[in-house]
Amino acid sequence: MTDTDNNSLIHELKSGGTAAFKSLVELHQDLVLNICYRFLHNRQDAEDMAQEVFLQAHRSISRFRGDAKLSTWLYRIAVSKSLDFIRMKNRKKRFSSIKNALGISGQADNIPSPEGTNPDTVAERKERLQILQNALNTLPENQRIAITLSKYEGFSQQEIAGVLGTTVSAVESLVHRSKQNLKKKLTRYYEKNIK
Repeated sequence: MTDTDNNSLIHELKSGGTAAFKSLVELHQDLVLNICYRFLHNRQDAEDMAQEVFLQAHRSISRFRGDAKLSTWLYRIAVSKSLDFIRMKNRKKRFSSIKNALGISGQADNIPSPEGTNPDTVAERKERLQILQNALNTLPENQRIAITLSKYEGFSQQEIAGVLGTTVSAVESLVHRSKQNLKKKLTRYYEKNIK
């Protein structure tokens, strides 16, 4: 999308154009959904969150100042809303744990969906992904966002800087530190658990 097209779309969105909003969704829905999924790890939650992102964009387009590209603004909303959802979910988990400890409520079992390949391979892959995800979740928030957008979503450092509202050199530093921290955490995990 050229700058002229982008400016035209922003103008139409601010005027309340339904076609413009539809264009916005069509242009960015896949990337917004992917970003939400990378943080939430659940397809249904990611789809719901992507809808929330576009609703938020629709409600707040009048306040869009154009300091960043429209896409960067959308991705910033997606990251922010995903992190808010994770925080809310963690609070609910803590509250549920307290209720369970007090015997106030039962807990339903999560039944994994069947997979179509070798069960051992699927289990091993899921375990490795879970170990990596656990390590990612322990990183400081800015490092986790930077590495996720860089390595999973293929964002440039300039784009990540726009999403985080920081400089390219700060993003370079965040990505470097997150790689170092992940390496340490994973090395410790495997040294401790793999004999």
